[in-house]
Amino acid sequence: MATRIDTVDARSRLKPRAEPYWTRVNAGCQLGFRKMSSKSTGTWIAKFRDADEDRREKRSLGDFGHLPPSQRHDAAKAAAEEWFKHLCKGGISGKVTVRAACEIYVEHLRSLGKGKTADDVKRRFVQYVNDKPLGQIELQRLKPRDIDVWRKSLATTMATPQDKRKAPTRQRSASTLNRDMTPLRAALNLALADGHITTDAAWKTKMRPLKDADRRRDVYLDLVQRRALIAKAPADLAVLMSALSLVPLRPGAMAALVAGNFDKRLSTLTIGKDKHGQERKITLPPATATFFAEQGKDKLPNAPLLARADGSAWNKDAWKYPFKDAVIAAELPAAATAYALRHSTITDLIALHRPDTLTVAQLSGTSLLMIEKHYGHLLREHAAKALASLTL
Repeated sequence: MATRIDTVDARSRLKPRAEPYWTRVNAGCQLGFRKMSSKSTGTWIAKFRDADEDRREKRSLGDFGHLPPSQRHDAAKAAAEEWFKHLCKGGISGKVTVRAACEIYVEHLRSLGKGKTADDVKRRFVQYVNDKPLGQIELQRLKPRDIDVWRKSLATTMATPQDKRKAPTRQRSASTLNRDMTPLRAALNLALADGHITTDAAWKTKMRPLKDADRRRDVYLDLVQRRALIAKAPADLAVLMSALSLVPLRPGAMAALVAGNFDKRLSTLTIGKDKHGQERKITLPPATATFFAEQGKDKLPNAPLLARADGSAWNKDAWKYPFKDAVIAAELPAAATAYALRHSTITDLIALHRPDTLTVAQLSGTSLLMIEKHYGHLLREHAAKALASLTL
């Protein structure tokens, strides 16, 4: 017969011993209470057995000392039942915190060869998750309110300025909030797939991306402005800016090009590293091909095609401050970035030359959906003019 452990009086009469006193919760599930001395608070243990899989698990639940003695049994039973439910759904018995899940996700990215992405994700976790209260919560005890509190706190965090020399001065935008939530959502989804948690109820609704956060890129630089910007930039950066004004690649993809990516004989540029993820080739017009041929002249195949003055490859940290200085010198909008050159080039491509959307998507390395989302207003203007030409 099971010993009663559900009342304070019953537990006070128990003799101290190493073996817990057990009571049945349901088939294969037991709640135990261990009292090592007459003066100890006592601790609670859950025991699980699956006869079909010959699986046995035990888990310490703690002493629930923060609660009045009369409430400890019910709290321990609730915690045990939650753990039993997790195991019955195929969950893993080990304790994994949100922080540990994030670390597992970073290593998962590295195992896939995504080292750069892993570094960026790790930085976000260190900044916004690991040492926050959310990071210490065990996955099996994660609740929607925990995610809600974290998300609201993140939303009120000041955005890190692009120029790290300046102090934060603006509120975090919806698009920035979405970018910071995405890695955590992915880490939790991986934990779900691995069995560390058996439901996504805690984050499914609370971490939905904010709608209409990725608005159209509003900083447009016309041809005159782009020429002024290039004229004010250092010579090596001016070359990178010119390339971005000739081919609508992402700045990172352009900076990653090596001399071997350009085929002078065929006038083709092979894009092997881009957010889009797929290698593609672009056939260049004569003037543009001549520009890239000049950049690759006398260089080894693995040398940066668009190198800095010291011969090293460009990256966002290298071009950030010189670019900002050139923007100021050219008296252009302060919000202009290297990405604005890509946006401006795509805008001119659509507005002035009117290629089909598939061609624009292939040139820029993005989807038709993204072209429609960010540049659809230009396409609709062309459509309206085309319809107007049909009037009798």
